[in-house]
Amino acid sequence: MNQEKVIVIDFGGQYNQLVARRVRECNVYCEIYSYRTPIDEIKAMNPKGIILTGGPNSCYEQGAPTYTKELFELGIPVLGLCYGAQLMNHILGGKVEKAPVREYGKTETFIDGGKSTLFAGVEDKTTVWMSHFDYISAPAPGFEILAHTADCPVAADAYEEKKLYAIQFHPEVLHTIRGKEILFNFVRNICGCEGSWRMDSFAENAVKEIRKKVGDGKVLLALSGGVDSSVLAALLAKAIGKQLTCVFVDHGLLRKNEGDEVEGVFGPSGDFDINFVRVNAAERYYAKLKGVSEPEAKRKIIGEEFIRVFEEEAKKIGKVDFLAQGTIYPDVVESGLGGESAVIKSHHNVGGLPDYVDFKEIIEPLRNLFKDEVRAVGLELGLPEYLVFRQPFPGPGLGIRIIGEVTAEKVRMVQDADYIYREEVDKAAREYKEANGVEAPWMPNQYFAALTNMRSVGVMGDERTYDYAVAVRAVRTIDFMTAEAAEIPFEVLQTVMSRIINEVRGVNRVMYDLTSKPPGTIEME
Repeated sequence: MNQEKVIVIDFGGQYNQLVARRVRECNVYCEIYSYRTPIDEIKAMNPKGIILTGGPNSCYEQGAPTYTKELFELGIPVLGLCYGAQLMNHILGGKVEKAPVREYGKTETFIDGGKSTLFAGVEDKTTVWMSHFDYISAPAPGFEILAHTADCPVAADAYEEKKLYAIQFHPEVLHTIRGKEILFNFVRNICGCEGSWRMDSFAENAVKEIRKKVGDGKVLLALSGGVDSSVLAALLAKAIGKQLTCVFVDHGLLRKNEGDEVEGVFGPSGDFDINFVRVNAAERYYAKLKGVSEPEAKRKIIGEEFIRVFEEEAKKIGKVDFLAQGTIYPDVVESGLGGESAVIKSHHNVGGLPDYVDFKEIIEPLRNLFKDEVRAVGLELGLPEYLVFRQPFPGPGLGIRIIGEVTAEKVRMVQDADYIYREEVDKAAREYKEANGVEAPWMPNQYFAALTNMRSVGVMGDERTYDYAVAVRAVRTIDFMTAEAAEIPFEVLQTVMSRIINEVRGVNRVMYDLTSKPPGTIEME
């Protein structure tokens, strides 16, 4: 990964990861750095191009994020997006001020004059995604306007000779119809990148690097059964085999059959020749969670108990040389170590070395990959598709998909309801694709069942019941930062309702959650 690279300088934009992903889709390696990164470090990276992200500030206000003018004098192509576009013009002598009309959402945009290289292949009228309060009222000296909208006189401008480009909209989001082409034009045609970065060479190179680093040492991995840790386990298994020990802590809060599926892939009967330890700790977790209903308290108990169980198993193993972690690039960025966006979470994979395992170093082979890239590596390593494309699942598992106290009986109910729900949605989506040749337009990116803490009277047979209500959730999303409820066909929901009520003992009501994100989250804790 020491080949040609484009870097993203982050000014707090919500789409910073999406920008980097879009660049990688052009087969060019890309990383995110804070605007606080010194210019000397930027120069030392020798990037082929630089992209400035959006951000929530006004560039003309005192204390707003900024950068040295020298950045635009390096001879390296620079593309400013939204705040980055305003900042570029502001620093170089243009004028940015509060817009008389703010623009948000899909906006009709007109490409002006002679077609710039940046807009090659883009129609004279196109739809883009705007999100701004300020606007460029006067371009910087030397800059020519490339595009405008009805309310924004400078939707894009550029100093072509110096390869400085500024666009007010967001090409990285799918709502900008020609966004991918615009970014491709910048990265490949303006920056001159060859596009030689490929995921299919990652596994081969990573295996070599792991073998070189580990030598004859021993590696310990906490295997959760999620996509990241499973791909890491497969990668390490290919590199070092029996030098790897995977500890799988089954806390009894996984989806139905998931623990057995993990053991089937990585255990003695699986395809990987490693040391596999499964700890069935469900009863221990249920005892710790008894009487606890507050979501954050449950999260803390589940996380701390995992540490205790893992610590006990690690002591049995004895000294190891390396602790492997399934850190991926969003973990790094969201933990405040990559870009400048607000810290979203203190991720369990990033930032601190556990003091309960005797090891000398952490290894994180997936640290620079996005989730879709991790999945590609998993397929290349021969992992089954049902594991590689497993839906996102919270670390505390069903502990936060059960509202209120967690009990073994409630776990059974939500496992069975969730299994039925996912089975029926998958079946309906498969039948739609077979009949129409395309994926169902309603197919959700994440869908699951949760057990509410609400009980209600019902009638089943000739008897009155007083049982729980299950809420089913399905969302469509691009980046999981925002999401909308999926419009699953009513007949599918009816089938789901009927099966859950008939087959899951203790449930007599099914509800569909229509909440978007924001204001809600995708999970329902």
